[in-house]
Amino acid sequence: MFKTKRKINFYDCDPAGILFFARIYELCHSAYEEMIAGIHLKEDYWNNDEYIVPILNSEAHYHKPIKFGETITIEINVTKLKTSSFELEYHCLNSRDEECNVVRTVHIFVDKSTWKKCGMKKEIKEGLALHLV
Repeated sequence: MFKTKRKINFYDCDPAGILFFARIYELCHSAYEEMIAGIHLKEDYWNNDEYIVPILNSEAHYHKPIKFGETITIEINVTKLKTSSFELEYHCLNSRDEECNVVRTVHIFVDKSTWKKCGMKKEIKEGLALHLV
């Protein structure tokens, strides 16, 4: 499991001071980027000539409101790890360790030149496996 924290800014919220629903994806993606950086890959995962890793599917479940000024903990688990794809599950917890949101994303490796599914590199798979549950 990978863990990180994010503070909720005023600009993240709707007029009621509650996290705007779409912002949860930004917060989770930011945590995903941090997790990938922690793998210390030799090549640039985000900008290379061989592959891209788009999101194939995503869903978010909202259990409790997240409010302006709160610091949330985002826990990321790799729940599926296949040859060409992986699934992440994000658990967003408030300061009382109550689960506020659960987000799931499925990512697939695509060859940049053919736009067809391709296998993920061993180094990436090994790094993701560190967070596999």
